[in-house]
Amino acid sequence: MPDKPSFLQEELQQLSVTRDNAEAMVEPLELGKRVREIRLSQKLTLEEASKLTGLARSTLSKIENEQISPTFTAVNKLVKGLGIDIPQLFTQPKKKTPGSGGRRDITRCGEGKPHPTPTYEHELLATQLSSKKMIPFKTTVRTHSWDEYEDWVRHDGEEFLYVLSGSIMFYSEFYEPIELHTGDSAYYDCEMGHALVSTSQKDAEVLWVTA
Repeated sequence: MPDKPSFLQEELQQLSVTRDNAEAMVEPLELGKRVREIRLSQKLTLEEASKLTGLARSTLSKIENEQISPTFTAVNKLVKGLGIDIPQLFTQPKKKTPGSGGRRDITRCGEGKPHPTPTYEHELLATQLSSKKMIPFKTTVRTHSWDEYEDWVRHDGEEFLYVLSGSIMFYSEFYEPIELHTGDSAYYDCEMGHALVSTSQKDAEVLWVTA
């Protein structure tokens, strides 16, 4: 049996490319700029920040403009005066694409994108969203025998499995097979071989979320 259906491999590859591109675009930290961002986020003037930190206004200005590097003592005063911790000071804030925090995708019952395989009948969900951090899909488990598999299913990432109806035998490479019933769930490493077999009279249905 081939590895996980091509749609999942392609989605996982896209997630990997997106993350790699994001990491490649990380800019080196400019400490002065970071100090200024924190000060402005708290709506503080240089004078107000000077009083809070005990650093001279001129010293703060030079730090923010990258004219001098803060000493260890100055860093401690900045952290204490601005009410932050050291990781906040030395960590680049995450950049958000405008509108990226308000995305939404609705998939009506039965309106997912079908993707049949010899053993599974997949219904892909939330297909209108690109660059997703998770890949959700609902699956009808057609196979009722382990003999229908030629090999383990394995791929990159981690996966959450939730049984929607019926019952399944969950096979995993390093554990004994376990039967899961409606409402049961499993979370596992996808690089470990795995496969599902319906044990109920009707084909079981499961919800899968891959990250």
